[in-house]
Amino acid sequence: MDRPLHGVALQLAALMLFVVMDTLFKLLSDFHAVQLAWARFTFSALAVAVTLRLVMGRLPWRSRAPGLQVLRSLLLLGCTLTFTEALAHIPIADATAVGFASPLITVALAALLLREPVGWRRWAGVAIGFAGVMIAVRPPFLTGEALHWAYLLPLCTATMFAFYQILTRRLAKLDDPRTTIMHTALAAAVAASLLQPFVFMPPAPVEWVGLVMVGLLGALSHGLLVLAYARAPASLLAPLSYSQLIWAMLAGILVFADWPDLFTLVGAAVIAAGGILIALPRRTAAG
Repeated sequence: MDRPLHGVALQLAALMLFVVMDTLFKLLSDFHAVQLAWARFTFSALAVAVTLRLVMGRLPWRSRAPGLQVLRSLLLLGCTLTFTEALAHIPIADATAVGFASPLITVALAALLLREPVGWRRWAGVAIGFAGVMIAVRPPFLTGEALHWAYLLPLCTATMFAFYQILTRRLAKLDDPRTTIMHTALAAAVAASLLQPFVFMPPAPVEWVGLVMVGLLGALSHGLLVLAYARAPASLLAPLSYSQLIWAMLAGILVFADWPDLFTLVGAAVIAAGGILIALPRRTAAG
């Protein structure tokens, strides 16, 4: 069912909700990153399970590749842990900008692991995007200052999320999408739950609300993405991902009084240019 304008609206809503979730993560940064990840995946898994049970009348547990489903979920857990820890130390706009290295890494991995054709134009987009990441990371040779270690965490997030996307593509050929949605948070929730005895700090009532909201926002935003891609082509939706930078900058300014500096703005613009170049439809086999 192609409804491009509906798809665009759903994509933009999902990206905005991702930033709302990241903002809550930063507001709750007094909690250990593992506890925040536990809340994000446990309440997300519960919300997805209830929704699928109501819609389908059953839970689509059975997978033809359970090992890949577990690995995919654990990669998303790793993304959440590293990005959440980054938010405790650097502005949300900076973390978001550096994290946008993920689509660039995904293109490289798709060429190397999935043998997908990647022409010169997309390789050029990857190179431009990485130049933008280098600007956003604020390397010492540009700023003359020591590199803050927390800027490396979103790069770790981007790398793991790229592998997560590669597995998502592989699983799309093996499992029903609803099965993959069902498994997205499961292994992550179990792994994070096993670690809670070592990190759990009892939340106040209002903090419980925030922790539950993190999980619900995670489930809702991923659900909106699925609906968006069912209504509009990826080539139209992919460049919209960079609108998340705008939401992140607004959240940083309005909630944390973090104004983006020149490195963030220039780096984000260069990253977006590289990403849009990658997302443009190919006109020839070499493009």
